[in-house]
Amino acid sequence: MLTVTPFLWFDTEAEDAMAFYASIFPRSQTLSVTRSQGRVMSVAFELEGQKFMALNAGPHFKFNEAVSFFVGCETQDEIDELWGKLTADGGAPGRCGWLKDKFGLSWQIVPNSLGRMLSNSDPLRSKRVMDAMLQMNKLDVTRLQNALDGG
Repeated sequence: MLTVTPFLWFDTEAEDAMAFYASIFPRSQTLSVTRSQGRVMSVAFELEGQKFMALNAGPHFKFNEAVSFFVGCETQDEIDELWGKLTADGGAPGRCGWLKDKFGLSWQIVPNSLGRMLSNSDPLRSKRVMDAMLQMNKLDVTRLQNALDGG
């Protein structure tokens, strides 16, 4: 069976990042920690059923927005909680549901209902949703729904 696993390159923070993400996502687990010469070399972990690997390989490469992790949320409470935790301790909010965590990794925290709203059969309604979204940092389900409904 083939598998596809996101592989993250850190300077020295792979184990810290794994612990940080595991503290945020309820269904998480540490799969392995590999050490070499007394230092953490790599880690493997799972978040919400998705396996990740991370490597401590030095400062040569940094994360950028070309790769992000999309998290679909059912409720505003989920959005608020994830947004707050992922931007804590040095993270930064971005536009339209994007943020960077304290390690510089980009995330999209998005209501699952957004796709339905943006693909509404009435182009005026979907445009109102898009226009509302473009004005937001953290996405607000009520404001998006109000835009869809014409409010």
